[in-house]
Amino acid sequence: MEQIGIDRLTGLIAFARAAALGSYSAAARALAVSPSAVSKSIQRLEQRLDIKLFTRTTRSLTLTPEGQAIYERVQGLLRQVEEIEQAASAARAEPAGVIKVASSLPVGVHVLAPLLPLFRELYPKLSVDLRLSDRLVSLVEEGIDVAIRIGNLSDSRLIARELARHRVCAFASPAYLAKRGVPQRPEELLEHDCVNVRFQSSGQILRWPFQVGDRVIEIQPNDHIVVDVSDAVVATLVAGGGIGMAPTYVAAPHVKRGELVPVLAEYSVDRAPITALWPHSRGDSPNVEVFVRFLREHFPRPTPWNEGPCWVASLGPSFARPLNG
Repeated sequence: MEQIGIDRLTGLIAFARAAALGSYSAAARALAVSPSAVSKSIQRLEQRLDIKLFTRTTRSLTLTPEGQAIYERVQGLLRQVEEIEQAASAARAEPAGVIKVASSLPVGVHVLAPLLPLFRELYPKLSVDLRLSDRLVSLVEEGIDVAIRIGNLSDSRLIARELARHRVCAFASPAYLAKRGVPQRPEELLEHDCVNVRFQSSGQILRWPFQVGDRVIEIQPNDHIVVDVSDAVVATLVAGGGIGMAPTYVAAPHVKRGELVPVLAEYSVDRAPITALWPHSRGDSPNVEVFVRFLREHFPRPTPWNEGPCWVASLGPSFARPLNG
């Protein structure tokens, strides 16, 4: 039987990633190579198989019928490789190697990244590859070990563990409030300059939720400034741009420094939980086991950044105590 060369395996892996992600550039980012390397690998694979795998345009990448059939077979092959890796990992006495973690940008920057130095102290043989994006990644197809997401998410291929609740609240700078006044009820926001966020994944503008009695109402504010990252909302508010809605864990350091003030805090709303998810195929992995256990230990309940009228000063490994508490 003819031996399988490395270049053939590389072509199959590049093809599978491009098919799963819908573009060569996304596949290149996932594989940490250049888009041209992905393109050349797939071209060589097409030449070797003597079939066309993709229908390509300037804006889209679509599997041909032949490509779809090959993709399904390659997926089975890659799952078998993954099972071999997980079996070898489970046989080790201690966690080691690399754990790939995916997260949204705000949670990754403000919650996960500050915890990683402590995690590395506890498990020095285990490196962390943290990938931040608002795109909803496919853990199974992209080879991600653990994903940290916001929401109650159901997928039969995944195991889920809730880490913490998180809350959103309106904020503004003291200077803006001194100039324009402090709203006392949610409907008064319609008289203010507001900074809003557009979700990168859907393109939708956030409708602001408020707890009024036993029900949650949503308000579409006057969006004088719209950005697509929570950190940009907060930066705009600090500069006096108006009133904006942000997760409390993002705004907390600015509240500590006196740069922001919670607005309508008594109407703030608990949102969907911060959740850890991982594929069933990673269930026996010691790397995943220690990482998820570490996160659950360092996401105390209730989360300190939601306590009191002001929240934590910083989200370091121990999650600093609430202010004024």
